[in-house]
Amino acid sequence: MATDGLKNGYKSPLFYTTLFLILFFVCLNTQFNFVTFSSLKPYLIPPSPASPPLPSTTDMIKKAETVEERLSRARAAIRMRRYKMPWRFRDMTLTPRGPIYRNPYAFHQSHIEMEKSFKIWAYKEGELPIFHGGPMNNIYSSEGQIMDEIESRKSRFFTENPDEALVFFLPVSVVSIRHYLYRSHVDYDRRIIRDVVTDYIGVLSNKYPYWNRSSGADHFFASCHDWAPDVSASNPKLYEHFIRVLCNANSSEGFRPERDVSMPELNIPYEHLGPPIIGQPPKNRSILAFFAGGNHGHVRKYLFETWLDKDEQLKVFTYLPKTLNYTELLGRSRFCLCPSGYEVASPRIVESISAGCVPVIVSDHYVLPFSDVLDWSKFSVHVPVEKIPEIKEILEGIEMHDYLKMQKMVMKVQRHFIIHRPSRPYDLIDMVLHSVWLRRLNVKLSQAV
Repeated sequence: MATDGLKNGYKSPLFYTTLFLILFFVCLNTQFNFVTFSSLKPYLIPPSPASPPLPSTTDMIKKAETVEERLSRARAAIRMRRYKMPWRFRDMTLTPRGPIYRNPYAFHQSHIEMEKSFKIWAYKEGELPIFHGGPMNNIYSSEGQIMDEIESRKSRFFTENPDEALVFFLPVSVVSIRHYLYRSHVDYDRRIIRDVVTDYIGVLSNKYPYWNRSSGADHFFASCHDWAPDVSASNPKLYEHFIRVLCNANSSEGFRPERDVSMPELNIPYEHLGPPIIGQPPKNRSILAFFAGGNHGHVRKYLFETWLDKDEQLKVFTYLPKTLNYTELLGRSRFCLCPSGYEVASPRIVESISAGCVPVIVSDHYVLPFSDVLDWSKFSVHVPVEKIPEIKEILEGIEMHDYLKMQKMVMKVQRHFIIHRPSRPYDLIDMVLHSVWLRRLNVKLSQAV
């Protein structure tokens, strides 16, 4: 009888066949990961040490709360130091002091808090040459230097543990995309750049929980290419909270200072880390103002139409003759003109500061680097594009004692526009990362989602 067989422990051949197949496929999956038994995994498949399970939503919330607690303490400490410098820091040579800063006390405390809490985790997905590398020299070198500083793991802010990170870095190079994925230099279709970065974010958001947790508010990338702002044009909603570190910081083209970061544009010579620190003392600067450069964009076109070879004290050249030295002329000039080219940014700002020459920003809608911290009115002159014919009158109207104050401030601000590798406190890379820190400091993840 069938019931007697069951009582005596009888099992049909079908039972043993089924049991064998289950055990066979479980072992096969454990060894080769061919099949996923989602309902049986907690019981049948031991976790792989090489691929730990993603944290649960509850764990992510707890970790986010811990991060927000760190940021909350940093905000409180900065607010306490807005009006007074702690006595123990007053004699330190690195301590920010003087009128070049909007608030030196708050800046200094913010930097202290950054040193204690700021950590960056870089995604490892992607391959060279599009990812994990960028130009280290020439006109777009800010992009490559920032990326290499983070990914070389020499940065004191880098972390191997994403759970420690306050921000997450996307190591994609817009310069490399333009160089390697475009068939022609006359191809201006921006869709390739948009698609590469958007697809990359899709891969990361499907693999990790971090982008979705914050809607990208604690993620950033850095690019000095003119086209970099267009990365977010195809999907504004996706990039709504994403931190873009850009040289092309044009407020009329979607740059938002409260979210994005303006990065100085550098033209780094080979085997160097920036333009030379040179220049004559003020008494030896016999040239009122100087500029030399290509006829790029409507601003320079207007400048050349107005001043090219028109005035001995306002020396404006296209490309210098071989008998003249560009660096020497910077060092002999009181003011150095920094007109926009095709886009708003210009490497001449850093070149001017390095030469001890007061920069004259000839541009509209340019959000200047480190404006959260630096008061540019103390060490530069801004001339709107429409007032290009009045440049000489404007500069000659600056009294000598006011010029001397500005030139002195230029010398003080130099340290913020110098690159060191590894980065040092208050140098250019450090200042860029401090700008990212400020954006992260001002965002609560619960508000970004």
